[in-house]
Amino acid sequence: MPGQQHEVSFRFLAQPTDVNFGGKVHGGMAMKWIDQAGYACAVAWSGAYCVTASVSGIQFVAPILIGDLVTVRARLIHTGTSSMHMAVDVLARDLRKDEQRLATSCVMVFVALDGPDGKPTPVPHWEPRNDNERRLQEQARQLLELSKGMERLVDLRAAAPD
Repeated sequence: MPGQQHEVSFRFLAQPTDVNFGGKVHGGMAMKWIDQAGYACAVAWSGAYCVTASVSGIQFVAPILIGDLVTVRARLIHTGTSSMHMAVDVLARDLRKDEQRLATSCVMVFVALDGPDGKPTPVPHWEPRNDNERRLQEQARQLLELSKGMERLVDLRAAAPD
């Protein structure tokens, strides 16, 4: 039911097929997990097909190792007319030591569409319920302003001759 579920968590073990030559989960795999969790949260909130519009401020803070229990948590932190901003954290837990660490973090923006090749469609409005959610929403608004500035720079670069 749209407008109900504003958080999604995925859990799984990091596997040997997920790692790079250094023996740690490679960034591309973490980004894939982030996109999947963000997509699931966006669809759960909107009830519509969604596409990734942007990923901002991705930080690789700590490595993820083979055998770590990985939790990817996507939380809705702001809605526009057809857009949804998600805070996504990737946590890694060493099960032998029962120690958890933040591995990766970012903010994503998804846009709801009226079909796979469709046009943007409205999403239910979301309101923060506590101080932490209000702080996250304010951060999403600040990133939105920064993104608008980046769009102008990209437009200028695209229009510039080689």
